[in-house]
Amino acid sequence: MATMIGMALGMLLARITTGNPVAIWFSFLSLTMFHMYANYKAVRCLTLDSLNFERSSILLQHFIESGQVLSPKQVSTMEHVLPLWTTLRLSKSAKPLHTNVKLGLRVSTLDHSEIPFIDIVANSSYIVTLAKYLLVERKGTVSVVVHKDSTAEDILKSYIHALVMVNLTVEQKSLHLECQSWMDKHYESFVQKLKLAGWKAGRLLSHSIIWKAHWSLGEKTD
Repeated sequence: MATMIGMALGMLLARITTGNPVAIWFSFLSLTMFHMYANYKAVRCLTLDSLNFERSSILLQHFIESGQVLSPKQVSTMEHVLPLWTTLRLSKSAKPLHTNVKLGLRVSTLDHSEIPFIDIVANSSYIVTLAKYLLVERKGTVSVVVHKDSTAEDILKSYIHALVMVNLTVEQKSLHLECQSWMDKHYESFVQKLKLAGWKAGRLLSHSIIWKAHWSLGEKTD
């Protein structure tokens, strides 16, 4: 019905504006702006229960502060619809945690001093080896090296761990002990609360991770 009404109004407008370039351009531009605004409001109405980078960041930050998990409907009102660069300049709030996390780091980009199996670790970075992922911290940005045998749940855990590390980096705490302690105490509880709140907490919606690495599991670098 809406399509038929739109077609009828379009035909009527075309007949009215025929031969008047100013009216044609005015109608085109005004209707285009209205169409974009309507699409924006429509996207704002969506409530998604999957975990992507930004939703994970919002959920984790709120959980760290309050111990509670937001519902998909609550997060939908907080999530950015437009690109971050269009809103961060106008906002005085802190930069979102997920903007400081890089998933799928290529191992060949690491310096020799940053390889987890070498004893010397550069002062500018800190590496934690945990199961099927590695975390590399450089000047406030945490990169994740993914193991070739990692599962969807491992990738989700690695991303949450990286967000925790970014949060602790901002607060200038001891990264290794504080970060691992938080994961040991709260990660399972966090995931369970996500599921109870209606989230699909089995995987992270992310880009395809092209670069993966292989190492012997069970080793840990201090």
